[in-house]
Formats: sequence, C-alpha cells, structure tokens
Amino acid sequence: MQTFILTIHIILAICITIFVLLQRSEGGALGALGGGSGGSGLFTGRQAGNFLSRMTAYFFAGFIVTSLTLVIMAKNMGEVEKVNIIPTSAQTEQEGTK
Repeated sequence: MQTFILTIHIILAICITIFVLLQRSEGGALGALGGGSGGSGLFTGRQAGNFLSRMTAYFFAGFIVTSLTLVIMAKNMGEVEKVNIIPTSAQTEQEGTK
C-alpha cells in the first residue's frame, strides 16, 4: 500500500512541475509553447490559464494528501518495530551492577 501511494505521490509531483512550467509567467517560461499564449490552440489564453491553474491546484491538493498519508503510515510502522539496542551480554552486566 505504501509503495502504491508513493508512486502516486511521485506522479503528482511530476504533474505539478509540468503544469507550473506550462503556465504563463512574467518571464515567459514554457507558457509560450502553447500553455498560456496563442489564441489558435485548443484554449484561448484565459481559458488555458484557468484550466492550468485549476489543475495545478488539484494536483497540489492530492500531493498534500499523499504526503500526509505517507507520514502517518511511516509513523505507524515505526511504532510496530521496537528494537532493543542493548546486546544481551551488556544487558546482564548492567543488571548485575544495580
């Protein structure tokens, strides 16, 4: 389950990066390739901007949810595995000195 959520998390991170780079910015970025400019494409400038902003927000919300889920899962797994770091020979020596 954790591997599946981690895979979704990585895919969301890549999608966020792509959608942010496609948005129109002051410097141009990659929006000039069709994301935010050029009225002859599938969307006009305003529609593309709204679509890209909305999709980025959805991907970001999913990213936050998967982040929190992975943190909770890691925390719960940490409680299950209790490790005794004192070797048995050292433990008996400590008990003998008390």
